[in-house]
Amino acid sequence: MSDEQIPVATRASNIEYAIRDVVVPANALEAQGHTILKLNIGDPIAYPGLPTPPHMVEAYVNALRDGKNGYSPSYGLPELRFAIAKDERRKGWEARDSDIYVCHGVTEALQILFASVLSKGDKVLAPGPHYPPYMAYPQMYGAETIEYKLRPDDGWKLDLDDIESKMDESVRLLVLINPNNPCGSVAGKEEIEQVLSIARRWPNCMIIADEIYDGLDFTGQQKSVASLSTDVPVFTFNGVSKVYYAPGWRIGYMAIHDPTGRLLLVRDGIERMLRSRLCASTPAQLGYLAGLESDRSWMSTYSEKVVRQRDVCIQRISQIEGLEVQSSGGAFYMFVRLTDSKWANDDKQFVLDLLHEEHVLVVHGSGFSPTLGKGHFRLVYLPNVEVLNDAFDRIERFLIRHRSNS
Repeated sequence: MSDEQIPVATRASNIEYAIRDVVVPANALEAQGHTILKLNIGDPIAYPGLPTPPHMVEAYVNALRDGKNGYSPSYGLPELRFAIAKDERRKGWEARDSDIYVCHGVTEALQILFASVLSKGDKVLAPGPHYPPYMAYPQMYGAETIEYKLRPDDGWKLDLDDIESKMDESVRLLVLINPNNPCGSVAGKEEIEQVLSIARRWPNCMIIADEIYDGLDFTGQQKSVASLSTDVPVFTFNGVSKVYYAPGWRIGYMAIHDPTGRLLLVRDGIERMLRSRLCASTPAQLGYLAGLESDRSWMSTYSEKVVRQRDVCIQRISQIEGLEVQSSGGAFYMFVRLTDSKWANDDKQFVLDLLHEEHVLVVHGSGFSPTLGKGHFRLVYLPNVEVLNDAFDRIERFLIRHRSNS
């Protein structure tokens, strides 16, 4: 029998996911007994003081105990679809229950949308830097992702001229991540309306509005894209992971805004895909339902904690030679610029050396875009203030040591 390796499909072997890839060397260090200060992953449950709200956990547990463990309808529990539609109407557009499709997290919703609309030669226009699946998934369907620029010296605002220059008949989906991961920037009404005016000129172009962090907007400027569109089709993505602090439940949704009735074929394709994969977790859907239907005053307490920690990061970074950052307006990320020439051209080596020498884990900016993220790193500001200060002490020590040796 041959001992040659059986080949893998290139659609799998070409995928990179920087956020989790850097965990591999960190795990090796932990196995050697080292404690790692982790500022790498956007999982609020990985950090103290931000637990999933007890009333949501209780609803999930009660669902398990009450035997609600069977398959749900493929598009989601009717009562959850009703509650999500009501929540989307609160954001300013006339969502109906039938517009809501509950998925196994936003990542599954993205895969289903891409599978339903993309063919060979199609393009997805996504911000750079961006959340890695926007680059990884379209290629599975013969499409490609083209990055449009954000403006790093202007709060990571959308580069509208760059978007316009990259539009053509092949662009099927134009992505807005708002608030943005990894930059923490927030697009307001004016920016969104300008994007819609660009998309309007391309009849086969639809908008992806990734609004999973919409409840973590600290500027007051964030708007639902669907609420501003009178003619451009919009797919809104949201879920339980970030704003409701339950990422491991893997419940997200796609909401379809089709103001001119042009998505009948696309909707049919989405529904066929959803039926073929059965359903999302039934008890987790009931946990999310409790979050949507209950009082949300707890959210302000959580957000105040997150903002305090953000402000600590801004202050510390301003005092460290070799680092610069644009203040984060939303989500819980900062995209920090490395100004020292030793690291500005090799942000991944910075991340790996920092990890091995100081046991601080962040994510290299080039993992979010090889060109547009280069020379940066992303940090998550969810750890407690004491951990953040310790991490910045170590980062500063690392930068000083290497500056003196260069």
